Formats: sequence, structure tokens, C-alpha cells
Amino acid sequence: MRPSLIRSRIRQGKTARIACMYYPSTLMPAHAARAGFDAIWLDSEHSTWERHELQRMIAMHHLANIDCIVRTGSREATDLYHLLEDGATALMCPLVNTGAQAAALAQAVKFPPLGQRGLDGAGLDNQFYLDGTLTYPAAANAETFLMVQIETPEALANIDAIASTPGLDGLFIGPGDLSLRLGCPLDWKNPKMIAAQATVAAAAKRHGVAWGRPSGTSEDIAELAQQGAQLIAHGSDFGAIMKMLPAFAKTLSDGLGER
Repeated sequence: MRPSLIRSRIRQGKTARIACMYYPSTLMPAHAARAGFDAIWLDSEHSTWERHELQRMIAMHHLANIDCIVRTGSREATDLYHLLEDGATALMCPLVNTGAQAAALAQAVKFPPLGQRGLDGAGLDNQFYLDGTLTYPAAANAETFLMVQIETPEALANIDAIASTPGLDGLFIGPGDLSLRLGCPLDWKNPKMIAAQATVAAAAKRHGVAWGRPSGTSEDIAELAQQGAQLIAHGSDFGAIMKMLPAFAKTLSDGLGER
């Protein structure tokens, strides 16, 4: 079982540094690892990923020694633990609103005694059964990571039931969806959003789980870290393209005298 960088950072009291990938790019895991990221989240909730694309991309993460988080809209147990068998380090599940929903996810992706995940052992996560399965279930429970997204007022109301779920490892605020539902769309500094974040942070601390959210600036990242966030996402493939293509175009225009 490959050790999780997210787990290692959290055990050290540090923050996991996460980037986001919306579209398959086999070079990104190696470049992200070299740049100092601990994980990349693959967004299969809002982007279309074929099954073999996911398998290939997860394998590229293993080659680069960087954690792969898959955000998936599926709640089917076999879909979820197939991703772990393919080598995903972590699963991010959106729009989890109740303790019962969180418990169902934990049951699906953790082996007994924490859950009821089905045992095989012939996947990438267990090195294709090369070393048998004797230590596999305990190692998988120790190194894989289940995080759920807090994105609704209902989830905030049920935050203690969610955060206290056995087998749950992290809470991840979805600021876009949450701000829409709190009536302050895309206003991250709105008092409602500040209060919501404080609610999540307090629940995570009470129940001994990690928490975090995406962030866009170094100042905001510093504030999150001071509040105890250990799951912070910054940077993405589409964000890099949005920033770099105008810069490349400007260089061309400057060189051609066409400003």
C-alpha cells in the first residue's frame, strides 16, 4: 500500500497542498509533484472522465508519487471502492448533507471494522496481489482518505453528525455551492460564509477530522492555515491556461510590435 502524502502531512500537523485537474493531462502529476504539491483532485463531478482515463491518470499519480483525489458524484459502493482499487488515495464526495449520508459513504469505502468495503486485493492499490492480502485491509483503512463536501445549510445544521462519522477523514467546503444556497453567491467574505467556515472548522476540531476548501490568494491561504485548515486547494489546469495563454499572446504581440 503506497503511503498517503495527505495523511503524512496531517499527522505532522501540516496542511496538504492540493491542485485540481478538470481534463486528462498525463504530464500534470509529475509536474505537480516536482512543484511541491501533495495531491491532485480529479474532478469527475463536473467533467467527463472515461473509466480507462481515470485508471491511467491514477497510475500516473503513482509513478509521480503524488496522491490522487477523485471527486465523484457517484454514491454506489462498487463505483467508490473500484476507484480505490485503481489506486486513488482519496475520494471527495459532493453535497453530503446528513450523518446518514456520510455513514453510507464510510461504509462503502472502509474495510471492517470501520465499514463494509468488499475485499479483492488484485488492484493497483495492493500492488496487484504481489504481497497477498493479510495486511491490505488495515493498510487501506490507514492510508486512504474520505472527505465529504459541505455545501448546503442542511449540511451545516448536521455538521456534528457528519463530522463524527466513523471512517470519515475530512470536511471540504464547497464555497460556490454553499454561497449560492446561503444567498450570497460567490461572495467568500460575506458574514454568512465566514460564519459557515467557522462552524465547519469548530466541528472538525471537536471530532478530530481535517477540513479545508479551495483558495485563491496567499493571504487567504494564510488565514485558512491559522484557522487550522489542513486541506487547501489552489491552482488548476484550466486556471493555468486562462492565465498563461494571455501572457503568451502578449509576448507574441510585443515581439511583433502589434500591441
